[in-house]
Amino acid sequence: MTEVSSLTGRLLVAAPALADPNFDRAVVLLLDHDEEGSLGVVLNRPTPVVVGDILESWAGLAGQPDVVFQGGPVSLDSALGVALIPGGEGVPGGSGIRPGGGAVPLGWRRVHGAICLVDLDAPPELLAAELGSLRIFAGYAGWGPGQLESELTDGAWYVVESEPGDVSSPHPENLWRAVLRRQRSELAMIATYPDDPSLN
Repeated sequence: MTEVSSLTGRLLVAAPALADPNFDRAVVLLLDHDEEGSLGVVLNRPTPVVVGDILESWAGLAGQPDVVFQGGPVSLDSALGVALIPGGEGVPGGSGIRPGGGAVPLGWRRVHGAICLVDLDAPPELLAAELGSLRIFAGYAGWGPGQLESELTDGAWYVVESEPGDVSSPHPENLWRAVLRRQRSELAMIATYPDDPSLN
């Protein structure tokens, strides 16, 4: 089997032609990507459910908007916490070491740079001092071995670099256009693609 180049920590931005309604104009942060498959969360699907309604102990640490996001169509009854550790940019994934030599606190798993997964079973007070921004996702997006690669070959997704602010964007409804607009390529033009091309 050919080795899969990991896209962990990158963004998948849905192409306008992607027909799956679960991913219409979706921006997906890849949390895991290897030969066994891929897992990510959709960053721009806020729900009306307030974090305090389902995870009261984490409510005070959730960024704005402080609602639960629909992370994808898989396991909607499960919750994932994605957070930023301030000053964590550029630290290799899984190193367990922060700038200045400090250890990453218990309850985290570094994904990429400053982006970490949070163990929502851990006591929030143990992590509160380290937490820069927290977002709670119900469900996730998942792909089996080779499935994402096939979708990439078909042109369903654009792969771009993530920025820490993508996870904590206060205006997630604008994220699809914002991520495309900042690209230094023809992708920036796709940000102007109309919501309903039939109206052109």
